[in-house]
Amino acid sequence: MKRFTVFLFLNLVSFLCIAGDLADQLGPRNFDSVKNKWTAVVAAYEPEIKAIDAAFATIDDAQITETLYFNGVKYQLGKYKGEPIVVFSTGVSTTNAAMTVQMALNYFPIDKLVMMGIAGAIHPKFSPGDIAVPERWYFHDESVYVNPKHDNPEEYELPNYYSAQLEQYAKRNKTNPHAPNYKNLGFIHPNEVAVIKTGWKSRQRMPYFTATPELIEMAQTALKKIPQITMPSGKPIHVEVGGNGVTGSVFVDNAKYRTWLRDVFNANVAEMESASVAQVCFVNDVDWVIIRSISDLAGGQKGKNAESVFDAIASGTGTKMMLGLLDEIVLAAKE
Repeated sequence: MKRFTVFLFLNLVSFLCIAGDLADQLGPRNFDSVKNKWTAVVAAYEPEIKAIDAAFATIDDAQITETLYFNGVKYQLGKYKGEPIVVFSTGVSTTNAAMTVQMALNYFPIDKLVMMGIAGAIHPKFSPGDIAVPERWYFHDESVYVNPKHDNPEEYELPNYYSAQLEQYAKRNKTNPHAPNYKNLGFIHPNEVAVIKTGWKSRQRMPYFTATPELIEMAQTALKKIPQITMPSGKPIHVEVGGNGVTGSVFVDNAKYRTWLRDVFNANVAEMESASVAQVCFVNDVDWVIIRSISDLAGGQKGKNAESVFDAIASGTGTKMMLGLLDEIVLAAKE
């Protein structure tokens, strides 16, 4: 019996060693030994990345020294005022954002991420060119679509699991002032993504993801230091650090839906990447903050949406805020 026990123990040790070797061989690279980690500078699509590249071209100590491609995604490597950076575009939408950011974290020694891009305003206090740096990001289209009840079209047949989750959310809302105020919009009933990360035994529902407090503070400091950001006309823009943003695989261009987003999430802005970026950073324990410059009031126009008119302008104002934040990151690294 003792021999059998020893045999099992040795086989278990052998299995664990093999499993450990496989994890090292097959898993992502480990960058624990890298002392000077990198900052990822991220945008979603072409006008935004062009604004970043153009801004870097005017700064003597901001250089792109090498360009790499992984699965077709372009990653530009370089330095910003002595600190290592990697610049890339996620592509539009939640799936592209999650894929490209996770690839970057697997391939480069990143410990901070700063994203800049455009967004649609949900709060009408924002005008094109204005900037929001939300403290929290929510998924707005993680939902349950259900049929109305036969005997009452104003009520809906909710699945049992969803009814149980709503009860849990209601209890949580009593202690969490930032939790969404869930209510349906017709057949659309909002829900939350379930997240898993190292150290957790099971997935947990996440109502939102919170930007790294130190980076939010740096954004506030940067705002006090940088010159007043203006539109090409000279009009000063409004910059707000804090509040909520919402993300979904939906281009929001509907006034009724915009009102619902304000009611449920108390949202200032809406776009299609940030919550995915936030989730990936959260799971990987990477610091992050996201800057969004306003292109339009979502669904607020008469007739066809002309948000593209302000794409380049909004990207330009957002880039000025981003550079101020990068300067604060450089200063913190030298302390």
